[in-house]
Amino acid sequence: MTKILIATTALVGALAGPLSAETIGVSIPAATHGWAGALNFHAERTIAHLEEVYPDLDFVLATTPDSATQVSDLEDMVATRGIDALVVLPFESEPLTGPIQRIAESGTWVTVVDRGLSVEGIETLYVAGDNDSFGRTAGQYFADTLDDGAKVVVMRGIPSTVDNERVAGFEEAIDGSGIEVLAMDHGNWNRDTAFTLMQDWLSRFPQIDAVWAADDDMAVGALAAIEQAGRTGEMIVVGGAGMKEMVDRIRNGDATVPVNVTYPPSMISTAIEMTAVGVTGAAPMSGEFIIASELITPENAADYYFEDSPY
Repeated sequence: MTKILIATTALVGALAGPLSAETIGVSIPAATHGWAGALNFHAERTIAHLEEVYPDLDFVLATTPDSATQVSDLEDMVATRGIDALVVLPFESEPLTGPIQRIAESGTWVTVVDRGLSVEGIETLYVAGDNDSFGRTAGQYFADTLDDGAKVVVMRGIPSTVDNERVAGFEEAIDGSGIEVLAMDHGNWNRDTAFTLMQDWLSRFPQIDAVWAADDDMAVGALAAIEQAGRTGEMIVVGGAGMKEMVDRIRNGDATVPVNVTYPPSMISTAIEMTAVGVTGAAPMSGEFIIASELITPENAADYYFEDSPY
C-alpha cells in the first residue's frame, strides 16, 4: 500500500497543469479524539500541498462535531460554494447516506472515506482501511494466544458500517476458539466513554482476561480504568490504529499492551489526492482503495513508531 500511495502523490505533481476552476469540498469529523485529530492534521497538510500544485483548484474544509452539523455543512458547500467534488468521512453512516446520495445524483464526484454509507454504490471512489481485517487480526491474535475458556470484553465504536465490519471480523476469528465474550458495548471511540464502560465491567466481572477495544482512544480509557481499579496485570488490552502511545508501550515490552493493529488516519490524504487527480481528468480514479491492517508486535513496533506524529 505504501508504494501505491507514493505513486499517487507523484502522479498529482506530475499531472498538474492548467485547469478550469474546480472546487473540492472536504468534510470530516472534528478532532474529538486522537485518530480524528490526526485525520485533521493530514487533511490540512494535504490541502495546503495541493493548493500549491494546483493553483486553480479550490478546497473548502469543514470539520463537524456531529451528524446534524455535517449535513448542514454539506448543504452549505453545495449551495454557496458549488462544489464539483466532495471528499467525506461520514460522522455516522445512516444519517449521512441520504444527503450524500442527493449530492452524488446531482452529478458531483463523491469520495467516501473510512465509514461507508448504508446504501452501496453511491460514491465514485471509496478509500478506507480494511475494517474486516482490523477486527479479524485482533481476533486471530486472541484465538492464537489466549487459553481455552478465556473471558474477554469488547468495546465497539460509533454505530456505523466501520464498526459492524470490525466486530464481524473479530467474532469470526474467535469462533470455535473457546473464548467467552462477557460483554460487548459501544465506547463510541471516546476515552471518557470507554473509561466509564470499563469501570462498569470491572465491577461486574471478577475475571477478565483480555479487552478488545476497536480503537486506541478507547484502549487508553480502558487502561486508565484498569489502573485506577488496581487490576493491572490481570488482563491484556488490544486496541487498534497504531497510536504512538500504544506503539511505544509495545516496543518497551509492556505486558498489558502486547500488540496493536494498524489503521492509518493518513488515508484522508490518499482520498483527497486521488480525488484531485480524478476530478481534473488526469487519470481514472473510481472504484475502491482498501488499506489492509497489520499486527504491530514487539518485533516490528519500531517500524510503526513516529516521534513527530500527532497520533
